[in-house]
Amino acid sequence: MQEIKEETEMKIIDFTWPAGFYSDGINAGLRQVKNDLGWLYSKVPAQAAGVYTTNQFQAAPTKLTKQTINAKHVLQAIVMNSANANSCTGAQGEADALAMQQLAATKLELKPALVGVASTGLIGKTLPMKLIKAGIKQLQLTKTTAVTNAILTTDKQPKTCSVQCKIAGKLVTISGFAKGSGMIHPKMATMLGFVTTDAAISGTQLQELLSQQVDATFNQITVDGDTSTNDMVVALANGLAGNQALVPNSPDYSEFKANFSYVLGELAKKIAADGEGASKLVEVNVHGAADKADGQKVAKAIVGSNLVKAAIFGEDPNWGRIMGAIGQTDAKLDISNVAIQMNGQALVKGSIAVDFDPTAMKLALAKPKIIIEVDLHNGVANGQAWGCDLTYNYVKINASYHN
Repeated sequence: MQEIKEETEMKIIDFTWPAGFYSDGINAGLRQVKNDLGWLYSKVPAQAAGVYTTNQFQAAPTKLTKQTINAKHVLQAIVMNSANANSCTGAQGEADALAMQQLAATKLELKPALVGVASTGLIGKTLPMKLIKAGIKQLQLTKTTAVTNAILTTDKQPKTCSVQCKIAGKLVTISGFAKGSGMIHPKMATMLGFVTTDAAISGTQLQELLSQQVDATFNQITVDGDTSTNDMVVALANGLAGNQALVPNSPDYSEFKANFSYVLGELAKKIAADGEGASKLVEVNVHGAADKADGQKVAKAIVGSNLVKAAIFGEDPNWGRIMGAIGQTDAKLDISNVAIQMNGQALVKGSIAVDFDPTAMKLALAKPKIIIEVDLHNGVANGQAWGCDLTYNYVKINASYHN
């Protein structure tokens, strides 16, 4: 993730909706107790951008939202549900996604072309449209955060982030929320993520920014190596902060970009930390890579290795697993000069083992966050990725997903 420079003006705040944004979340009966249906609404049409799963079995709501945003890069609302992915459901699934779009548009008195649709949950079952229809009728325009719970599946908690900054003297708020716990291994985006801001920026510029920043944030996390059929990240900017429209190569744009990137990065890390069954967040920082692509590639290979993940769960300083993951990539390496540290404890120097204090190492690996530092000594570029350990609970959760 791009670092935020010290001079960047950013205030991290409790989650709050930017000016003009409203939402709601309810239990519509798709799940027994928890919220399972919600929406996000801007009181004026917002500039919109999105990135979407590269899985070939792209779900009906994902395809519909992509088509809707690509038409004019404008949205005013998104209706979303959990428990049912409406994926691999054929023509009926496409009709149901359109029906969700129309139902929300009618309730909000909008044109359907201003409404996106998002679904997540079990693949292969058609939506219970009677419940969806009745639920949408109940949704209201509130300032609550209930929608952040309505999109959760196996997540332990919502992922949210809000920041504020000054853009040309105007206070701008950027707030995002996301879900994601399993089937996390993006090639374009992952899970469901929604970023809202009251800044003024064109839809095409917002799309360029989102696509660029997703590569350094959401695309650098992995939980289990699987890319879902429903994953997408959508950004909405309604301009109600009153700033002049942001343009590239200006100080204001740089300020906004840094804050926007921070929100994406925080959401990505929270998804990694909440991986199914996870007990530890894993961060990998690669230094000395030949270029940025190599740095990112090596970082993600390490954090995505099941052998590395299992070793971290067992609090075993098995650095050979890390070396194996590095060597499996096609990154340019000086194979005689790799160094590795875990939570500040040196394990490898010059590609061979170094002595370490077993007691200090044991204490270091018992922490809930494990930071792996790798120096390839083959350039000046860096890379970063996030993931989690692989636990017994991951298998338990995914062995009984239907239950």
